[in-house]
Amino acid sequence: MENTIILDDTLIPVDEYLEEKINGLRRISVKFKVTSDDYHDITTLLYKGTFLVKVPNTEESFKASIDQYSTSITNLYEKGNIGVFSLSLLEAVN
Repeated sequence: MENTIILDDTLIPVDEYLEEKINGLRRISVKFKVTSDDYHDITTLLYKGTFLVKVPNTEESFKASIDQYSTSITNLYEKGNIGVFSLSLLEAVN
């Protein structure tokens, strides 16, 4: 199992990782924790919507866009809170 992914230049430690093929395209689904300290940086990154995704263990990289996204908590702006983000990225068609 992967323990990190890189979105653009941001390293994200992941707790869950699933890779599958959807109509011949790669889809990566991950879950990762986000602290109140990291909330702004992570959400700002995710607002971009499309990323260069790198999977360090396999040395793969590809362009992908957010397919699904959710968070377990919405008040991560409050100090000390930790949320679990669920993120699915679907390989972009060139």
